[in-house]
Amino acid sequence: MERTTSRANQFNGKIIIYILLFLGSVIMIFPFIWMIFTSLKTVPETMKIPPTFFPDDWKNIKAYNNALNSLPFLKLYLNTGLLIFFRVICAIVTSSMAAYAFAKIDFPGKKFLFTIVLTQLMLPSQIYMIPQYQMIIRLNAANTIFALVFPGLVSAFGVFFLRQTYMGIPDSLIDSAIIDGCNQFQAFYKIALPLTQTAISALTIFTALFAYSDLMWPLIVNTDKNMLTLSSGLSTLKGQYTTNYPNLMAGSALAMWPMIVIYLIFQKRFIQGIALTGTKA
Repeated sequence: MERTTSRANQFNGKIIIYILLFLGSVIMIFPFIWMIFTSLKTVPETMKIPPTFFPDDWKNIKAYNNALNSLPFLKLYLNTGLLIFFRVICAIVTSSMAAYAFAKIDFPGKKFLFTIVLTQLMLPSQIYMIPQYQMIIRLNAANTIFALVFPGLVSAFGVFFLRQTYMGIPDSLIDSAIIDGCNQFQAFYKIALPLTQTAISALTIFTALFAYSDLMWPLIVNTDKNMLTLSSGLSTLKGQYTTNYPNLMAGSALAMWPMIVIYLIFQKRFIQGIALTGTKA
C-alpha cells in the first residue's frame, strides 16, 4: 500500500513538473508567435483595441516586401556573419593564450593584471565606448568591418572563463610535457588546448550570441546603412514618432531565422556550453 501511494505521489509530482514546463515553454515562445502574426497584419490591425491575436489575411506578406526594400538584408547578413566570425576567432586565440598564462605560468604582476581583467568584467561596456570610438576615428576605420570587430579583439569574459578550465588541468601534465622537451607554447597547444575543446565551444557560442545581439556599437561606428548589422539595421525601421509594426516585426523575423538554423544544427553544443558554465572548475 505504501509503495502504491509513493508511486502515485511520484506520478503526480511528474505531472505537475510537466505542466509547469509546458507553461514556461508557452510563455517563452509566445513573443515569437506574436511577432510572426503581427508581421502578417496591416497597420490598422495592430492599432485595434482590444488587440487581436490572429491576422485577418494569412497571405499578407506586404510587410516582408517593405522590410526587404527598406534594408539591404544581404549586406546585413554578410556584415553580421563577418562580425561573428572575426570576434569568435579573436576571442578564441587571445583568450586561450592569456587564460593559459594566468592559470599555469608564474610571472611578475600576474595577480595585478588578472585584477585588471576582472575589473573590465565588472564595469559596464558603455564606459569604454568613447575611448574605443576615438581610437577608431584616429585609425580612420569608421564604416568598416574592422570597426565592428574592434571591441571584441580581446575578451575579458573569455580570459576568465577559460582560465577556470585551465586551472582544472593537473600541473603534472604540463610539467611532464616540459620535462619531455616542450616549451611553454608547445605545452599549451599540444597538451592544454586539446583538453579545453568543450570550454572553447562554449566560448564560441556565447561570443557569437553577444556579437549577434550587439546593437549600440554598430550604430556608433557605422553610419552607412550598408555597413550595419542585423540588430542595428532593425533599429532604423523604428520611427521617431510612429512605427510601422508589421514592417518591424517582418524585419525581426528575417533577422532571427539564421540564429534559429544555427541553433538547430548545433543544439547539443549549445546545451553543453550552457551546462558547462554551471560546473565548478
